[in-house]
Amino acid sequence: MPTFNILMLPGDGIGVEVMAEVQTLIDWFNHQGIARFEVEQDLVGGSAYDAYGEAISEAAMDLAQASDAVMFGAVGGPKWDAVPYEKRPEAGLLRLRKDLGLFANLRPAICYGALADASALKRELVEGLDILIVRELTGGVYFGEPKEIVDLGNGQKRAVDTQVYQTFEIERIVRVACELARTRRKKVTSSDKKNVMKSGVLWDEVARQVHSREYSDITYEHMLADNCGMQLVRQPKQFDVIVTDNLFGDMLSDVAAMLTGSLGMLPSASLGAPDEKTGRRKSMYEPVHGSAPDITGQGIANPIATIASFGMALRYSFGMGEWADKLDQAIAKVLDQGLRTRDIMQSGMREVSTTEMGTAIRQELAASA
Repeated sequence: MPTFNILMLPGDGIGVEVMAEVQTLIDWFNHQGIARFEVEQDLVGGSAYDAYGEAISEAAMDLAQASDAVMFGAVGGPKWDAVPYEKRPEAGLLRLRKDLGLFANLRPAICYGALADASALKRELVEGLDILIVRELTGGVYFGEPKEIVDLGNGQKRAVDTQVYQTFEIERIVRVACELARTRRKKVTSSDKKNVMKSGVLWDEVARQVHSREYSDITYEHMLADNCGMQLVRQPKQFDVIVTDNLFGDMLSDVAAMLTGSLGMLPSASLGAPDEKTGRRKSMYEPVHGSAPDITGQGIANPIATIASFGMALRYSFGMGEWADKLDQAIAKVLDQGLRTRDIMQSGMREVSTTEMGTAIRQELAASA
């Protein structure tokens, strides 16, 4: 029986509630003898700041480095709005991405048939939607230096964020996108703002070189990021894999999220480079949604994105693709049965709690075992 080490970082708000459903799912896998998952848990975000005065402790970072995968919930909330910028809850997430070298963020946007009418777009535009946004995660404007606010005197200040990319950073994320496209519909759309940004000029130049040199078997197209956002709501099924930088990937993936009906439906995976000896990648899996402090503690949060994130861990970190498929199918079956959390509630469906949704998915998974 294979054994895997998981670090669980529920974080703040509903992160704690939805992660509890993943823990119960892990317990089921262990009880069935399908695999052995050894789980450790620690704090991140606002809860870590309250306990340690930092958004993540050194001990938690050590556990993350030693794990086979990190399961991350959500961080932040109004309670911590006044903490120092470098200690804000999101700083824990950024440090995990940077220190683990998680440069490739995979954000699938899949519209289940049962939820096609929950999307803000017409059914015919989103039914059957299956796109993947590959976002560069450790470079760009979120990490570039200088990053500062300078007091100029006379009541004036100047804020600076630096957008910076090197050739190797672009090459490796484009390779990830192209490799994934080979397993899908063999089309990659690269998105930047080369019309107004020098980093976009380099991004497009390098992306085209990688494609022509290594991946001429797949279709490649370029699209400016603002047009890509428009096209996502105009004709989303034209896309297969979209590869883009940190800033535009953040925005475009949230646009894509609403095509599926709710942010509560979208998982994500963040992957590092393969280890030269073992081939294993550092990895972290998290829902796209935030901590949602307005609904915390009410038992109404949608756990599907977090459960589906664990499904991505089964696929990309644990070599259990067959079980990842079964988990995806279990989610689809539960939705077909008309079960809905409040964020995706529709007329004629049955509203269920966070725990009830998690239980229903586990029961469907067990039925396929």
